[in-house]
Amino acid sequence: INKFAEFNRFTNSPLANYRGKLYNLPFNMNTFYQLWGTARPEEAKLRIESQRKEVEGKLPTNLEEQAVSLVGRDVYEIFIKGYTEKQWGRSAKELPADIIKRIPVRFTFDNNYFDDNYQGIPIGGYTQIIEKMLDGIDVILNVDYLNNKEKWSQRANRTIYTGAIDEYFGFCLGKLDYRSLKFKSERIAIKDYQGNAVVNYTESSVPYTRIIEHKHFDDNKTAFTIITKEYPASADEDNEPYYPINDDKNMELFK
Repeated sequence: INKFAEFNRFTNSPLANYRGKLYNLPFNMNTFYQLWGTARPEEAKLRIESQRKEVEGKLPTNLEEQAVSLVGRDVYEIFIKGYTEKQWGRSAKELPADIIKRIPVRFTFDNNYFDDNYQGIPIGGYTQIIEKMLDGIDVILNVDYLNNKEKWSQRANRTIYTGAIDEYFGFCLGKLDYRSLKFKSERIAIKDYQGNAVVNYTESSVPYTRIIEHKHFDDNKTAFTIITKEYPASADEDNEPYYPINDDKNMELFK
């Protein structure tokens, strides 16, 4: 990827805002110190293990039970429950357990969200990367593949379709349920709004899931700032489908 762009040294270290208090993400010793005042890894492990016993010996039947079985009640209630229910538009008790396979927990004071050796954002943005990657490749825009699948499928030995699977089959079994997102951006006449690129809002009473402050991705020095609030929404005629809802009803139709 480096042949397409030069990258800055941005590392993603988001924060969680719960009832006005800030916590480091992903879950690590900084988080546990802010949550419980525990300064040693063994203390944090014991606290989590004691809370996991609430569902010990029970096969989780929904997302709430699964999350508590992995990280305990406190972490679930403060960081997972409200955020997840906003994201999916469902109670955590109505969502299947297998939505959460594992929850990364670090018992070190490390706020770096990713473990990759090389991290960063392309200087000058992502558009230049796409333009360079598409050099020498035919690109046809403003075409609805589904209006003439046979014609476009004959253009190559293999066709990769990345749209909605139910739409591809003409909704012959009905429509799948999807969630969508709405983004509302705002220019603010101050240098810095939140001091970090990403702040998640994990309580259910806040309608948005996160606020992005774009200048922190590339250390922009402007006298103003631009933020974007991310709102979960139902996918309908006015909102583009972003991701399918993984509940039992939807998964049965998908099969």
